[in-house]
Amino acid sequence: MLNEIQELLDSGNFEIAHTWVLWLALLPVLVILLPPIRHKTEALFTPGFKTVLDLKGEQPAHGVQISKRNILSMLFLWLIWLCLVVAASSPQIVGEPQKQIKTARNFLLNIDLSLSMETRDWVNSDGQLVSRWEAVKEVMDEFITRRQGDRMGLILFGSQAYLQTPFTDDLDVVRTLLNESEVGMAGAKTAIGNSIGKSVELFERDSIQKKVMVLVTDGADSGSELKPIQAARLAATDSITIYTIGIGTKGQQTYELDDYTLTEIARATNGQYFEAADRERLEDVYATLDALEPIEYENNNFIPKRLLFYYPLMLALILALFYHGILALIALVKIINLKFTQDG
Repeated sequence: MLNEIQELLDSGNFEIAHTWVLWLALLPVLVILLPPIRHKTEALFTPGFKTVLDLKGEQPAHGVQISKRNILSMLFLWLIWLCLVVAASSPQIVGEPQKQIKTARNFLLNIDLSLSMETRDWVNSDGQLVSRWEAVKEVMDEFITRRQGDRMGLILFGSQAYLQTPFTDDLDVVRTLLNESEVGMAGAKTAIGNSIGKSVELFERDSIQKKVMVLVTDGADSGSELKPIQAARLAATDSITIYTIGIGTKGQQTYELDDYTLTEIARATNGQYFEAADRERLEDVYATLDALEPIEYENNNFIPKRLLFYYPLMLALILALFYHGILALIALVKIINLKFTQDG
């Protein structure tokens, strides 16, 4: 217990929250200064009472008994009271003011789940050949971890766009739902325009001014009711910055990457287009995004405090138990002595 208290004291500054309470420690002094308690007793007079006193050479006692103060009892009771007063004063360890991460932006992940994402042309961190979707999930997991302080949302799109996670500061939820998603869940096509339109609707429900979207796709727009560039211009009116990431291998005629459209989407919103041909390049893209959209910290008036009232409270309980234990032991000794006296 002493070691723990010492560690607490070393971790910050010791303070008393309510110093005025400590004046209550002087109350026992006032009790001591009070006059002793007097108990009236009954007097018994019998015929020849004075004669008996003269023969014994004694004087009759007064009809009042004065209670004697027990020094040991007073000491224990005062220590218990002192511990209770210290506990009531709320002792605490106050640490240094800390910087807290302040939510600075809404960060929306808009990720392609069309069938083309099942193409196995990526090598993961273990050197194994995996699909584009598996590579995106692996790198995105690290990216989400680094975004502590942002509120993140997740939209998955294929033939249609679906809101998987609304904006939340619980990034573990975003990571879990992303990892549980599978290619084809949103359909086979790549409706980029619809996904941007869905994102704009989500952003419009929130009041945070800094709005960032990361659009990840490996194909060209197909089947969108809203053209991608038109959707991007709509997003720009709501101060949304879109970073587009085109992934995949050049020359895949079945799923041709539309560099022009992705570049124009980014340009319309003052964002940037990145081409990620392999996992290493995709990691570089996310590192660049960290630099372009750094996490902002704000100094808050948050001061960590560790309350210590339970230590003197626990000591008061121990002293009370010890005090009553001594009284019980004294009473037991008296009973034993009385028994031996009677038997003798």
